[in-house]
Amino acid sequence: MTIRIPIARPLIGPEEMDAVRRVMESGNLAQGEAVAAFEREFAAFCRVKHAIAVNNGTAGLHAALLAAGVGPGDEVIVPSFTFIATATSVSMCGAIPRCVDVEDRSFNLDPEAVERAVTPKTRAVVGVHLFGQLCDVAAISGICEEHDLAFVEDACQAHGATWTGLPAGSFGDMGCFSFYATKNMTTGEGGMVTTDSDELAAAVRLLINHGQSRKYLHTRLGYNYRLTDVAGAMGLVQLRKLPAMNDARVKNAGYLDAHLRRDGILIPRRKAGFSHVYHQYVVQVTPEFPLTRDRLAQYLGEKGIGTAVHYPMPIHRQPLYGEIAQGGPCPVSERLSGTVLSLPVHPGVSGEDLAFIAETVNGA
Repeated sequence: MTIRIPIARPLIGPEEMDAVRRVMESGNLAQGEAVAAFEREFAAFCRVKHAIAVNNGTAGLHAALLAAGVGPGDEVIVPSFTFIATATSVSMCGAIPRCVDVEDRSFNLDPEAVERAVTPKTRAVVGVHLFGQLCDVAAISGICEEHDLAFVEDACQAHGATWTGLPAGSFGDMGCFSFYATKNMTTGEGGMVTTDSDELAAAVRLLINHGQSRKYLHTRLGYNYRLTDVAGAMGLVQLRKLPAMNDARVKNAGYLDAHLRRDGILIPRRKAGFSHVYHQYVVQVTPEFPLTRDRLAQYLGEKGIGTAVHYPMPIHRQPLYGEIAQGGPCPVSERLSGTVLSLPVHPGVSGEDLAFIAETVNGA
């Protein structure tokens, strides 16, 4: 059957099209004033001094880690249960990602596992705010301060999420965002690095523009990680729409919270003091449910409901890494990879769609 309710659908309207058209008509397509305006508004949104636009979230993580001094021989602690780019950005620096376990219901880094994984070679911790809820930024910041480690927030799925009212991207030495097509806001591809540090902001800007301190004067190895003005113009519009789009996700998630009533389905948990912007609405399909996770996904697909598995294999089990990346046992990550299932809650999901999703899961 054709999927009627997709797992993700970017909301692009006439405002974005008009903004892009104006840039294209201007002839100034590379990084320019639209990107600069996007950076200013994004910095204000995250309550930080600097926001540096990049061409994707992975580039942002790579540049942030390099700016923090991560290099060959270093180790960087990352969660094993996340998208692979969190680890590959470490490898791109010549360093070794050390994967540690996550908390069962928040899906985010377990601070105790982070503490156990610190070695004399550890240079940084990448705290992923998975699925739209911040990791325990207080505990992880404390660990980083105690051991003199850089704290980089991987906020690629958490645009607008908060802890005690403060936004993602404002807690670490740097925060990194993605604007991929399925994110809470999009530029198609794109990203942003946020920081309060003048020094780190200058380093990131150098790194993303061929290592140029001024035109044609290259003072370190750099990369072409710039964002285009076409994407910047689209990002400005999307950023202004983000609060309303997040509100729609939260409302949709609340409906499923209230109406998914089957034994064996664990709904996502929002921790006290944390907001959640539901980049993904991720349930766990436990052995008490009559169908396996994969069979439930197949059944929902047959009914026209899109689902996805985020993520089916922990990073330390990926052929790319294997045991070299493991910073300790990760039983929770391994179990979650076999039980999680994402259901649609994006702003394009209607009330009728939500009722159908709940009824279909409950009737499986």
